[in-house]
Amino acid sequence: MIGADLSGRRILVTGASSGIGLATVTLFARNGASVALNHLPDDPRGPAEAERLAGEGLAVMALPGDVSQPGAAEAMVAAGIAALGGLDVLVNNAGTSGTTEPIAFEDLDAMTEEFWQTILATNLIGPYRCSRAAAASLKESGGAIVNTASVAGLGRRGSSIAYSASKAGLINLTRSLARALAPEVRVNAVAPGLVATPWTEPWPEARKAATVQHTMLRRMARPEDIAETIFFLAAGAAYITGETITVDGGAL
Repeated sequence: MIGADLSGRRILVTGASSGIGLATVTLFARNGASVALNHLPDDPRGPAEAERLAGEGLAVMALPGDVSQPGAAEAMVAAGIAALGGLDVLVNNAGTSGTTEPIAFEDLDAMTEEFWQTILATNLIGPYRCSRAAAASLKESGGAIVNTASVAGLGRRGSSIAYSASKAGLINLTRSLARALAPEVRVNAVAPGLVATPWTEPWPEARKAATVQHTMLRRMARPEDIAETIFFLAAGAAYITGETITVDGGAL
């Protein structure tokens, strides 16, 4: 596991009550940063995980707020910045597939207007809202933004057309925000492949095994694998901006 002395650094991670987000919070906090763990207001895992990490002596605070809701996202970021005393890194990790099972691309009728709105509001507009709300503080600190995209946004089959389109949009947004916030703020993204998270846990083992067989490293990613790449882009990588790094175990 990589590391760095992040004493005094202030981090906000959205969608951080489990999976990649929680692994990212943990990695930053264990390297000395003060971290705001964002979670949905009705998700009890967020406060519980923040309390657990704080009990380990780490500087982690729970920060409720729904990035898919206009006004609520901005208020959450403002509250996080106020509590942390500024902001050095924003990790836009909150995302949704909108479904527990993948929707065949051919099943156009299953992807309703409401479904599209849910996906886009969280996966694409949410990161924009949070980035806009954090921009002034990040410019002041010379900070960084890291977005969690997906290989689905790079043309591989995702959980639905809507999900793939939202992640492709997020990759484009990453590049656009890098231009908009340069030179003070660096903006990058990670594009994970198949990751062992609460969402993928109930998937059929045969389906997961088929994906694993098409990777050079022959295993699913752990949330910590993605967190390390986020950490690298935020804590180091001083001359990288506007890029999306694929983390898929070497897909064949």
